[in-house]
Amino acid sequence: MTQARATRILDAAAGGKNNFVADRDVIRRYDQAAPITTTAARAVLEYLRRVVRHLASEGVDQFVIVGSGVPSGLPPGRQLHDVARDALRASVPRVVYVENDPMVLAGARATIEPVTDLVRVVEGDVREIDDLLDDRVLQTFLDWDRPMAVLLLSTHSLNDDEYFHYVIKRIRQVVPERSYLSVMQTTFDAVPAELLPAIHDLLAMTLPGQAIRTREEVEALLEGLVLVEPGLVWVPEWQPDHDTACADQPSASGNYGAVARVP
Repeated sequence: MTQARATRILDAAAGGKNNFVADRDVIRRYDQAAPITTTAARAVLEYLRRVVRHLASEGVDQFVIVGSGVPSGLPPGRQLHDVARDALRASVPRVVYVENDPMVLAGARATIEPVTDLVRVVEGDVREIDDLLDDRVLQTFLDWDRPMAVLLLSTHSLNDDEYFHYVIKRIRQVVPERSYLSVMQTTFDAVPAELLPAIHDLLAMTLPGQAIRTREEVEALLEGLVLVEPGLVWVPEWQPDHDTACADQPSASGNYGAVARVP
C-alpha cells in the first residue's frame, strides 16, 4: 500500500478508485514537473478503448489484456470488456485480464467476475511469459483454435530488450492465425531536454526499474510484425475519434501504441 504501482497510478490519474495515497502522491509529483498526468492517463485509456472496439468490429471476440490494471477510471458500463461486447454483433466476447497487483486482482474478482461469465481475472506477470501462457484459466476459458487479441500494456516492466523480443516471439508462437498483438510503451521522447534530469530522478524515486524507450527502440522491438494503420504512433493518433484526449498535442500522452496482425 505504501509503494506506488504503474497500473494504480494510471487508475488514479483517470479518476478511478483502485489506488492508494502513494499512487496519488506520485501523480502530484509528476504534475509539479509537467502538469499533464491526468490528461495523459485519459489518452491511454481511450487508446485501449479504441483498440478493443476496432478489433471487436473486425470480428475478434477473445481478448487477453495484460497489465491494464482493470481500470476503474472508465465510466460504468464502459470497461474494456463492455466495449468489446457493444462492438460485437454476431457473438459475445470472452475477456481475460492478467494482473499481478493483489489489490487490482481482489477488486476485479469481487466486482466483475460475479456479474458476468464472460470475464476472468487471473494472476500473472509478463516477466514470466511462459508461466502466463500456461495458465489453466487462459488455456481452458479461451478457444485456442480461433483468433484472439493480446493487449500487452505492461511493457514498462520489461527493462530487458532481449526478453521483450522473447515475449513477442512466444505470443506469436502460441496464438492462432489471424490474431492480433497490441503494444503500448512509455517514452520520454517529447520531454523537453531541460526537464529530463528531473523526470529521470523522479522516475527512479517513484517507479524504480521502469523501462522507458525511444521510438527507434520500440520500432526495433516490433520489427517483422505487420502493423495495422496508422502503425506506431502516439496513442492519441491511433484511429482517433471525436473525443480524444491530447488530440491537440499527441506527444503529451507520453506513450506510443501499435497494433499488429499475427499471421
